[in-house]
Amino acid sequence: MNRRSDRGAVTVEAAVGLATLVVVLVICLAGIGAAVAQIRCVAAASAAARLDARGDRDAAQAAVADMAPDGASVSFSSDGDLVSVTVSVAPVGMLSGIRVSGTAVAAQEDRGD
Repeated sequence: MNRRSDRGAVTVEAAVGLATLVVVLVICLAGIGAAVAQIRCVAAASAAARLDARGDRDAAQAAVADMAPDGASVSFSSDGDLVSVTVSVAPVGMLSGIRVSGTAVAAQEDRGD
């Protein structure tokens, strides 16, 4: 083998390896960001469902505004004596094409009427 033909091969391999490592790291960080957004949506939906079950929809919406990621949307529904709250958001960054959400259900409380 001629040493001249191998010159720079290690440099090229290192550059390709480093670029691949950076891409994998960015994808992992985007996935972690999406997981955090999903956990925040679940927590916000849970708090909002409990408040809505007590009959306090305004406080439920305020809880979602405080706890959910920026730009999150919330939907309320009820079926008999159950209320359901879904909070969803599109994470920012590389994974902005997906939506993550969290849903919680709570039984309506007697209001003593």
